[in-house]
Amino acid sequence: MQLQQAAEAQQAADRPGGGQPGGNVLAKNLSFHPPGAEQPLLEDVSFNLKPNQLGLIIGRSGSGKTTLLQLLAGLTEQTSGQVFIHRPAPGDHASGLFLPTHIEERMRQVGLVFQFPERHFLGDDVMAEMTFTWPRDVAYWGQRQAMAVRMQRVVDAVGLSGIPFNISPAALSGGQQRRLALALQLVRGPSVLLLDEPLAGLDWHARREVVALLRELKREATLLVVSHDLADIAPLVDCAWRMEMGGHMEAVQWPPDSLSDVED
Repeated sequence: MQLQQAAEAQQAADRPGGGQPGGNVLAKNLSFHPPGAEQPLLEDVSFNLKPNQLGLIIGRSGSGKTTLLQLLAGLTEQTSGQVFIHRPAPGDHASGLFLPTHIEERMRQVGLVFQFPERHFLGDDVMAEMTFTWPRDVAYWGQRQAMAVRMQRVVDAVGLSGIPFNISPAALSGGQQRRLALALQLVRGPSVLLLDEPLAGLDWHARREVVALLRELKREATLLVVSHDLADIAPLVDCAWRMEMGGHMEAVQWPPDSLSDVED
């Protein structure tokens, strides 16, 4: 029994999340009003996404969905309200009190995959893309070695271990490009992954690949997904919200009686 438990613990540690649960995401009365704008992009948004759940955000274009993801990821700061992101210790699922998460910590804890992430690749080949943000100074050589070990684990986890690293990301299939974009975030070890339209522009085969990967990633991180592809995403969803024009958010009954009840 002890050997089995040790083996399971090692398998968990070898996964991208290092065996840790995902983060609890709590937003309280978030508003974002850009300077000079007549109307806020987000208005009094509150929600609670528990560790290792997949939350779905739906809503029309321009309702503030992408703005909310960018705010949670620390790319911009709210005008008012608070964000709490807390990753409990393994085995600790208590919902204890914790402090608001400042923008720098959000940038560390949260990974964001943009819509059409393949348009934002910067490296000449897959290896350059994977290591683009790694520290270059020799003083950080130990950190680079640790990241290299983690990168191999992540590449295996997202199913890219069979591709050559000396080819351009543009030469990958659509599904492989999306998995590469996810790998770039997973190397950082985020407790929360935000995905903006992860299935947009993909054929049925690539969609199936990405959905299967998201199912696995729920074991490693908490996922918050913006998507219009409800038929594909629905089986993975634990809770859902709708963004309305003007930046308001409301909870959606999940599962719905019919997907047509929640489609825009």
